[in-house]
Amino acid sequence: MKSLLALCVVWTVVVLSVSGTAEQKLNNCNEVRAAYSSKGFNVNDVPNKGINGVHLKVCPQGYSCCTVEMEEKLSQQSHTEIKAPVSKLSTSLQSTFKQRHDHFDKFFRELLKNAEISLDSMFVKTYGMMYVQNSELFKNFFQSLTQYYASGSAAVNLDSMLSDFWADLLERMFRLVNVQYEFSDTYMECVSRHTEELQPFGDVPRKLRIQLTRSFIAARTFVRGLALMPEVANKVSTVSASPSCVRAAMKMLYCPYCSGQVALKPCQNYCLNVMRGCLANQADLDTEWNNFLDAMHSLAERLEGPFNFESVMDPIDVKISEAIMNMQENSMQVSQKVFQGCGMPKTSTAFRSKRSVKDSTFTSRFRPYSPEARPTTAAGTSLDRLTSEVKKKLKHAKKFWSTLPETVCVSEGIAAGDECWNGTAKSRYESDVIGSGLANQISNPDVDVDITKPDTVIRSQIAVLKEMTSRLKAAHSGIDITAESDDDGSGDESGSGCDGPNCDIYFSVPPTSDKEGGGKAVGGKAVGGSAAAGSPRVNPVQSNNSAGVTSRGSMALALCGLALALLAPHLR
Repeated sequence: MKSLLALCVVWTVVVLSVSGTAEQKLNNCNEVRAAYSSKGFNVNDVPNKGINGVHLKVCPQGYSCCTVEMEEKLSQQSHTEIKAPVSKLSTSLQSTFKQRHDHFDKFFRELLKNAEISLDSMFVKTYGMMYVQNSELFKNFFQSLTQYYASGSAAVNLDSMLSDFWADLLERMFRLVNVQYEFSDTYMECVSRHTEELQPFGDVPRKLRIQLTRSFIAARTFVRGLALMPEVANKVSTVSASPSCVRAAMKMLYCPYCSGQVALKPCQNYCLNVMRGCLANQADLDTEWNNFLDAMHSLAERLEGPFNFESVMDPIDVKISEAIMNMQENSMQVSQKVFQGCGMPKTSTAFRSKRSVKDSTFTSRFRPYSPEARPTTAAGTSLDRLTSEVKKKLKHAKKFWSTLPETVCVSEGIAAGDECWNGTAKSRYESDVIGSGLANQISNPDVDVDITKPDTVIRSQIAVLKEMTSRLKAAHSGIDITAESDDDGSGDESGSGCDGPNCDIYFSVPPTSDKEGGGKAVGGKAVGGSAAAGSPRVNPVQSNNSAGVTSRGSMALALCGLALALLAPHLR
């Protein structure tokens, strides 16, 4: 009995001692006044000593250093403080990928411009004014490529543009390698309609079409993906915190003030539950966000390999020149097929009387093109370097939204141990940490979340990411899913001349004048023998197998025939 009495006395002393300590703290709210003032609030809002807290709506009631007005102001401060680290992380993400987008876009545009400059420089040095008079064909070609890069198939049908380019080039070349003949517009329409059957430029047009299609789709889709990331992050970061989130944040961050414990930090697990409740909708973005990043990473690898935009655009002048060389070498077969199908044209009297074909070979006036004259690497970097850097950034950005709570809850204002604020007192936080995402918030002990009402902004961005991921996956296969056609780039273009003995072509020819032959539909095999009179013949140029392109020095020789024909109108 005496032992029990002694125990009661001891317990009473302890309780009174603790109560006295708490009462002593609440009797002096000076620390609270100083902390409250440091937030920019009026110190006069804080009572000098604890008052009855029955009026408080968020923090524990009882004696308190907080008033209703203080609670409201601290709630607003709580909203700002939980939003600040999220906004900072989002802004950093936006800045990172905005820079990457600008770097890639500048690089691709400079590659296009450099390719045009390189081709122009080559042809100007080789032909002078003769090229300038026909340069609009190539200027339009590069202009169309730039428009397609910027706006896709909405601005330019790449297949049609390339077909028109080769048909136009064939028409010009056909006139030029057959300068001893006169051709009407109707006759040339017959030639242009059958560019694919004639296949005058070797395999270059077909290969170049595939390469251009795949690399341009990959490049512009990847750049669009880089542009989308800051857009999504910006819109998601504007989502406002719910009233229940602000209430929970106030309770976590500033209710210790009301009990006079301004230095007491929230428990880390408590912080995690509050932030996972506040960022539940953002976490649901993570699945599509990660799928999008995976698709971006895969397309970046395509850009490093088979869809390398740089490796297509850098030597495009050489490829076009190689096609012209092929036309020169196939000029006999092409001309005879056309004459069989479209009729025999009339010989130009003016050309025959003023100049012989032999006298028209001005090969001595042309200079080999110097490869050192090629423009320097675009934007001072390379595609491999850009993709290597961006892949690291893409990898780092994975799980960005679902890990925001963990990132926020490792700050200096959060306590990792047990001596922390658990929402009601200085003690260990006992509740389990719930999972991320809206559905898991049904069991959140600290934030009331209506899981039946997902945020509309977040849901719309999930849909945007899903659509972009589909485009990226299509681009990975060389397909532009925004185009009306689902052609995968494997079809034929005006291609490889006659490679074998059975190269039959059948024309449906419009009526032509008697001056240009019969004009009846005929079919015939490629005929051997000498070229049509006046068709300049250039020796084949040895291909550089290691580089895969014709050497530039030899290329100038291959194009001499074109220069001859360009001179012809001035000699009449």
